[in-house]
Amino acid sequence: MNTSSKRNLATFLLVLGAVIFGMVLAGGLQLTVPGAADQDTSALSATKMASQHLNSLPSFADLAEAVEPAVVSIQAATIEKTPAGGRRGGDPFEFFFGPRNRQQPRQQQPQSPDGEDQQQPDEFRSDAGGSGFVISPDGLIVTNNHVIEGATSVKVHLGDRDYTAQVKGADKSTDIALLKIDAGHPLRYLDLGDSDAIRVGDWVMVIGNPLNLDKTVTTGVVSAKGRSIGISDTSFENFIQTDAAINFGNSGGPLINMQGQVVAIATAINYGAENIGFAVPVNTLKEVLPQLREKGKVSRGYLGIGIRNLDYNQAQAFGLANADGALVLSVEPNTPAADAGVEHGDVILSVDGHKLKTTRDLISYVSAKGPNTSVSLEILRNGKTITRTVKLRERPGQDQQAQERKPEGRGGIDWLGIQYQDLTSSLKQGHSLPDDVQGIIVTSVAPTSPLYDQFVRPGSVISEVNGRPVKGVADFESAIKSAKKGSYLRLYTLQFDQRGKPQPFFAVVQAP
Repeated sequence: MNTSSKRNLATFLLVLGAVIFGMVLAGGLQLTVPGAADQDTSALSATKMASQHLNSLPSFADLAEAVEPAVVSIQAATIEKTPAGGRRGGDPFEFFFGPRNRQQPRQQQPQSPDGEDQQQPDEFRSDAGGSGFVISPDGLIVTNNHVIEGATSVKVHLGDRDYTAQVKGADKSTDIALLKIDAGHPLRYLDLGDSDAIRVGDWVMVIGNPLNLDKTVTTGVVSAKGRSIGISDTSFENFIQTDAAINFGNSGGPLINMQGQVVAIATAINYGAENIGFAVPVNTLKEVLPQLREKGKVSRGYLGIGIRNLDYNQAQAFGLANADGALVLSVEPNTPAADAGVEHGDVILSVDGHKLKTTRDLISYVSAKGPNTSVSLEILRNGKTITRTVKLRERPGQDQQAQERKPEGRGGIDWLGIQYQDLTSSLKQGHSLPDDVQGIIVTSVAPTSPLYDQFVRPGSVISEVNGRPVKGVADFESAIKSAKKGSYLRLYTLQFDQRGKPQPFFAVVQAP
């Protein structure tokens, strides 16, 4: 190899070494230019997307610190007589909170020399724990009625002190109670918010005394609104559901929004479930608070009717454009509604000009009006709009229900999927039905029947079809067979409990 060739080879090797060294250096310093594919995939990083929103998640620390001094724990002691047989009655709240067997004998049982009890004590002390919150500087406190109901004495623990509380008022229908303590100085209190304004998915915080763990804070969201769970007067049940942990002892504590306002009162949980709690809306408290403060009880206006919300098919059957309004299922005899001529099958569209979306609108309005006042009802009856003026009375302790009347034959309609027969005297006796009930009795219901999903069962009595009374099989079949194709049929149906008390409802079907 000549000198020129050696020089060219040396130059080539030098350049090649420089290129390799530059690439190594650039790679070590991460100076390589990213490709287009790298830019696109980085925009898809879920981690980066999530990190952009981390600062928007709330911290409840400041909120908890601010409101905690206005939350109290409550101890209610009750002295009870031991009933015959040594057992007490069942507690409906045990379904939601589990057994509450914390009874203690008021006095020690005397024993014989051999150690055997001589007699059972005739009195027991039962201690119930709960929570509450201060709503005014002068010491007014809200809790649940079931926390203090029947209590011989009630104590409130606030800060590092215990106070004897006076029960200012209580309302079993809404499960709300109002207490008063004298702390000797103004107290920090909580403002009442607007439970109608909160939305499903909103953050809420619960503070209370669960399982005697004082000032426990839990958080969650509003899971649902307008729940009815059947632990009190169902006419007034309008619970807010939350997944914020509520346990035994939280009863009466506040559900607080992110502005520090009370939006509901923690009341119940489903004992067998997880993170399903229920709270009384604060707007319900605001409705009853003036009467509890001034009179110690709540007086409500009363119509004397059983009502339910309409569904789509029922609205079609009654000739309505939508499902707004309250469908009257029953009218109690000798009540304001009966005196004013309201009938089952009526659809109440408005009260005093206020349009009704649901039954709750009617219940809330009439209850707030109070007894001895009059309301004007706009009613749809058999396709025509009429008006009835009702003078309200005071609502009795527990609600309402209605009745009907008697006679022969058997039958069945294939597309309805039911068998039925005349309601004879012997059938009434066999089913423990009142003598004045009239209609046909259903003897079998096929699982494929359109009435099966509407809870028509053997033993149900159908007393009307589209407002026409049914005296027997002939009347029933005539009404069904005369229906136009595609039209809706309203079957006024009575289901009877073991005491022979009717539970009326409308079953709606569409004629094929």
